[in-house]
Amino acid sequence: MKNNLKRFNIAEAAMKLRAYIALFILVIFFSFTSPNFLTATSLITMVRHITLNAIIAIGATFVILTGGIDLSIGSVIGFCGMIAGGFIYEGINLSFLGITIYFWVPAILIITVLIGVFIGFLNGILISKFNVAAFIATMGTMYIFRGFALLRSQGKTFPNLQGRAELRNTGFPLLGSGSFLGIPYSILVMIFLVIIMVYIAKKTPFGRRVYAIGGNENAARLSGIQVAKVKTIVYMISGGCAAIVGLIISSELVAAHPATGESYEMNAIAATVLGGTSLAGGRGSIGGAVLGAFVIGILNDGMVMMGVSSFWQTVIKGIVIILAVILDQLQNRGPGLKGR
Repeated sequence: MKNNLKRFNIAEAAMKLRAYIALFILVIFFSFTSPNFLTATSLITMVRHITLNAIIAIGATFVILTGGIDLSIGSVIGFCGMIAGGFIYEGINLSFLGITIYFWVPAILIITVLIGVFIGFLNGILISKFNVAAFIATMGTMYIFRGFALLRSQGKTFPNLQGRAELRNTGFPLLGSGSFLGIPYSILVMIFLVIIMVYIAKKTPFGRRVYAIGGNENAARLSGIQVAKVKTIVYMISGGCAAIVGLIISSELVAAHPATGESYEMNAIAATVLGGTSLAGGRGSIGGAVLGAFVIGILNDGMVMMGVSSFWQTVIKGIVIILAVILDQLQNRGPGLKGR
C-alpha cells in the first residue's frame, strides 16, 4: 500500500512538473548536441522567438480555461500585420477627396491591436450569442481573415516598412529590433503582458469567473456569472495578443506578408497544454503557458541549430502536441491529479 501511494505521489508530481522536466531535458540535450546553444547570442535569439509563442499562449490560455479553443490566432497575426504594413507603406487613400492619410506609428499600433480585439469580439459573439461551436466559429474566422490578409495586397508583401520622415510615420522597426537597457522591446512587452494577465487571472473577479465557467458552465450561470460576456472577453484578449504578435513579426522583418502566422495557433495550444492548462477548461495558469512556450521555442530553435530537416521538425512538433494532449487527459482522469 505504501509503495503504491509512493508511486502515485511521484506520478502526480511528475505530471504537475511536466513542463519543467521537459524544459530541463531539452536544455541538457541541446547543450551537448549543439555547441552554440548556450551562447549569449543564441539565448537572446531564442527568447525573442519564444516571446511570440508566449504572447499568443497567454491569450489562448484564457480561452482554453473557459473550455474553448481559438483556431483563428495565426490568421489574426497575418491580417493585423498586413493592416499595419498597409498603413505604413501606402496609407489610406481617400480618392474622393484626392488625399492619402498616413498615421503616426503609435496610432498604427493602437488601431491594429483594436482590430485584433474586434476580431476576438466577433469570435466571442458567434460562440456565446449564436451558440456556434468554438472549433467551427474560429475555424471559419481563420479562413475569413487569412483571405482578407491576402486580399489586402492581392497576395503581395508590403516591403520596406521604415516609413518616411516627411510623412511622420517612421519608427515601426523599433518594436521588433529596438531595446531598452539591452532588453529587446518585444521581450519587455511579453513581461508586461505576463504580469498584467497573471494578476487578472489570479486576483480579479473576472479571473475567478473564467475558472468557474471552465469548471462548470451551468453552475457558473446559475451562480449569476454572465457567461456570454466573459466568453466574449476572453476571445477579445486572444485577438489582442495575436495582433501584438503580428505587429512584432512585421516590425522585425520590416515587411508584412499575408501568410505570416500560419500554424501559430498550434504553437499556442501546444504551449498552453504543455504548461498544465486542461483542454476541458477550469485548470491552468498563465505562468504555465509561458513555460510551455519556452519548451516549444527551445525545441524549435534547438532542432534548427542541429540542422534537423524542416519536414522532421513538423513531424516532431505534431508528436509533441499529441503527447501534450495525452498527458492532459491522463491528468484529468487520475484521482488527485486534478486541480487548479
